[in-house]
Amino acid sequence: MRLFTCENCDQTLYFENSRCVNCGEAEAFSPSAARLVLLRDASLLCRNGREREACNWLAEPGDKSGYCRSCALSEVIPDLTDQANEQAWRRIEGAKRRLLYTLDSLQLPVVSRAASEAGGLGFRFLKGSEDEPVMTGHDEGVITLNIDEADFAFRENMREKMGEGYRTVLGHLRHEIGHYYWDRLVRDDAKLLGEFRARFGDERASYEDAVARHYEAGAPANWGELFISAYASMHPWEDWAETWAHYLHMVDTLETARSHGLTVRAPAPDRAGERIVTDRLTSIDFEALTTGWSAVTLALNSLNRSMGMKDAYPFVVSPKVLDKLRFVHELILRQRGSRAPGVERAA
Repeated sequence: MRLFTCENCDQTLYFENSRCVNCGEAEAFSPSAARLVLLRDASLLCRNGREREACNWLAEPGDKSGYCRSCALSEVIPDLTDQANEQAWRRIEGAKRRLLYTLDSLQLPVVSRAASEAGGLGFRFLKGSEDEPVMTGHDEGVITLNIDEADFAFRENMREKMGEGYRTVLGHLRHEIGHYYWDRLVRDDAKLLGEFRARFGDERASYEDAVARHYEAGAPANWGELFISAYASMHPWEDWAETWAHYLHMVDTLETARSHGLTVRAPAPDRAGERIVTDRLTSIDFEALTTGWSAVTLALNSLNRSMGMKDAYPFVVSPKVLDKLRFVHELILRQRGSRAPGVERAA
């Protein structure tokens, strides 16, 4: 995610800002322009921004509901009269807007189910109970998220129970949208499906059996050589979704590094000491992308260790995983033509 600038005073702003911290002008994010703009007319703001101060995006032109294109994708939300539910919903919607920003930058298709019965996308954010638990997942374009995942204590407890190094709301959304794009971009293309199976395995294997086996026996001892996470070892579909999510992590984080003009040193032995100026990275070059990623994540982990915190990036990208990431990268390039994933955005 890049930094933004107030059109009135040139103050640096974050993606989430709804008001300039320097001049006080109201700001709104314009999805079509991919930047923050001055909000001269409050009626142009998303309904959730006007009524709840919960969204800083401009409303979708022509949408009679008054919602922005992100909020309009939410088909079911929890009872907002409950304060805890509202807090969770705000966090989830914020993560979803960040997700859509990245999808737009990669020029991936995002169409609501209301606009397209076939291939449309929708979100359901639900609060479960002991009698009716909510399972986070994807089914035919509908992404369901248990809103308890927005609670840090719940999420950290689940992370420990599952033996995960990383668990966030944004990570969940990126993972589930991976399942959605497998349906949209891979499933019905015989050539791509063959390439997918060569790297990830045969998705026709019983998913139910794979789940039962994974939770009974766990991941194979050598999973780190073949998969980006232990969960990815369960079934080719989950391997794909975990790899897809990881690619989105990379694209977003490297754009942040570029926006801040970070300069880091390449960690690879054959390039050790070489300076990498992140604002010169181009996402079309997979080698440059991954070299920059290695350097940035090494710096991230070193900074965290200096603060006595756990690694911000608890992953190891093996050669097998790198090949899977390359497949995702090349798939995105192919589906949008020869242009690079990562729209050149105005400063």
